[in-house]
Amino acid sequence: MDSKKRVKLTVSGDVQGVSFRYFAKDIAKKMGITGWAENQPDGSVIFVIEGDTDRVDEFTEWCRQGSPMSTVENVEVEDQKYKGEFKDFQIK
Repeated sequence: MDSKKRVKLTVSGDVQGVSFRYFAKDIAKKMGITGWAENQPDGSVIFVIEGDTDRVDEFTEWCRQGSPMSTVENVEVEDQKYKGEFKDFQIK
């Protein structure tokens, strides 16, 4: 079993203008997750992240709860092929 994982997460709800991406970046750094987060025109936030499988799963669960001022309505998870292409976590 591969111990590395890559996913694309689409988080919808009240997740823009509430520091959601900045909290996520802090959590990702603590977990050793790499990738990026970007606000979308429809009000959602997209993440493409890579890391140890357990950590990616933990980060996904954190996204379901969200930051203190956010209200997460849904998290869509799309598994992708692990590429190891990111050096850190960026906010776009």
